[in-house]
Amino acid sequence: MDYKYIEQLLERYFAVETSLEEEEILRAFFSQKDIPAGLEKYRDLFAFQLTERQQTVLGDDFDARIMEMINDQQPAVKAREIRLSHRLMPLFKAAAVVAIFLTLGQAAQKPWDANWNDPRADYAANYKQQSDSITATPIQAENISEMPIDSVKAAPDPLSKD
Repeated sequence: MDYKYIEQLLERYFAVETSLEEEEILRAFFSQKDIPAGLEKYRDLFAFQLTERQQTVLGDDFDARIMEMINDQQPAVKAREIRLSHRLMPLFKAAAVVAIFLTLGQAAQKPWDANWNDPRADYAANYKQQSDSITATPIQAENISEMPIDSVKAAPDPLSKD
C-alpha cells in the first residue's frame, strides 16, 4: 500500500495547514493496528488525542466524589496568630547589628585613654628623663687613678639621627 498521502498529510499537519477532516483521516489511520515502521513514531500523538477525548467526559457522580475528597481531608496546618513584634523581629536584629558595628567603628577611631600620645614620643621623653636623672657619682675604689676620666658617658639621644 502506498502511504504517500498519509506522509503528505503529516507534513501539512506539522506545518499547521490541515483541515479538521484531514486530521480525522490521520487519527483514523493511526488508530489501526498495522502501521508501517516509518510512521510508528507518530502513533502516540494521535492515539493520545483519541484517549483524551474519551477521558474528558465527567461522570454523573463527579460532584459527589469531589465533595467526598474535600470532606475527608484534615486541615494540614492550623492558622497561627503573628504579632507585629514577631513580624519586625528581623528588622530589630538588623538594627542591633548595625548599632554594634557603628559603636565598634567609633571606638576603633578614638583611643581608649584621652591622654594617649604617640608611643615613640613617650618612649623618647621617658628615656631622656632617665638619662637626665643619672648623675655621675664618684667611684669609690682604691685605684681611681687608673680609671680613665671619660668612663661615664651620657646616653645617646634616641630621637637624634646619626
